[in-house]
Amino acid sequence: MKYLALDIGGTKIKYGIVDELGNVENSNSTDTEAYKGADYIIQKIKKIIENLIKEYDNIKGIGISTAGQVNSEEGEIIFATETFPGWTGVKLRRIIEETFNYPCYVNNDVNCAALGEMWVGAAKNQRNFLCLTLGTGIGGAIVINGNLFTGNNYIAGEFGHITLYENGEKCSCGHRGCYEQYASTLALVRRSEKEINYKEKLNGKIIFDRANENIEPYKTVVDNWCEDVSLGLKNLIHIFNPPLIVIGGGVCEQGDNLIYKIENKLKTMVMPSFLKDLKISTAKCTNFAGMLGAVYGLKEKLNED
Repeated sequence: MKYLALDIGGTKIKYGIVDELGNVENSNSTDTEAYKGADYIIQKIKKIIENLIKEYDNIKGIGISTAGQVNSEEGEIIFATETFPGWTGVKLRRIIEETFNYPCYVNNDVNCAALGEMWVGAAKNQRNFLCLTLGTGIGGAIVINGNLFTGNNYIAGEFGHITLYENGEKCSCGHRGCYEQYASTLALVRRSEKEINYKEKLNGKIIFDRANENIEPYKTVVDNWCEDVSLGLKNLIHIFNPPLIVIGGGVCEQGDNLIYKIENKLKTMVMPSFLKDLKISTAKCTNFAGMLGAVYGLKEKLNED
């Protein structure tokens, strides 16, 4: 049997078919065009699903990873930012199930990424771990005894909004000093562009490449950024005492280079007993993590039923 998977992001909708072993086939993507509103996105994903169903006659269900806060029990979007106008309140699971008569599972993107990593990625065979994605902001997921811990209202894991610096930079959430204002990939780019007086447009890869060549100010900027990434991790490590932390997002392409920098910082910040047996790893599922996790969540749901 096969599963249809979608990952609805701020810029792209990724989709494809996933088999029972977590292999992805017939993957593709299209622009989200979220600014056109919820009805437009819904029609777009309906068309994607319709076309894939025509190609496969052995689809067992549909798994969807999406940006925003999600009630995974109901498959409803609890809250989405202004970049997804009209997405808040959308009962996505019900819409898809009523349209196509297939079981559907919907969860938020970072929770799905964590499930994908647990199924076939960096957290395979691991029952307890934290997952962070460093991108425009910082997302988080908590896995305890093989299950997502989502809190009272399905929104636990907003690591990006723990306070790093009191009265620090203003965050999009309305508060100040949030972790993602200092340790997201966007924050890294913003710092670098400020240092070079916005003479060129940068991205995380360019910044790290130049830092690795000991070119200033990139080397200092990356070092300071890793300090802030590690400072947030210090808080999480002392709260959860996890055996594993998986870091995703574009910066995970830095692999061991990034992990080495973070681990060295943590040695000066964290009580030694908390570092014993702690492993920090970059994500392994990369572009397919959300899709894989949505299918894993669907499989678990079907097994429960």
